[in-house]
Amino acid sequence: MRMTSKSKKRLNLFDSEEGDEIKAILIAMTKNDAYSTEPSYSANAERYPDNLIPFVDKHMNYLNAHSNIDPRHYIANLRLMTRVS
Repeated sequence: MRMTSKSKKRLNLFDSEEGDEIKAILIAMTKNDAYSTEPSYSANAERYPDNLIPFVDKHMNYLNAHSNIDPRHYIANLRLMTRVS
């Protein structure tokens, strides 16, 4: 993973190479039965009419909103938390 450290602020994760790498990792996790990546509730009915936010959107939005978080650590923790035993 070639992601930057948390000391470098991200302007918009969605429009960056780093964001593309993170999104690819999250998509791969959704395709792997070793991880629980079910959609979760979202109150934003305009954007998510079924009130379910996809796993990838949820975590991309979180990382974009919290630019001080190191994406490498976040992904590592996410893998541990979502791992199916």
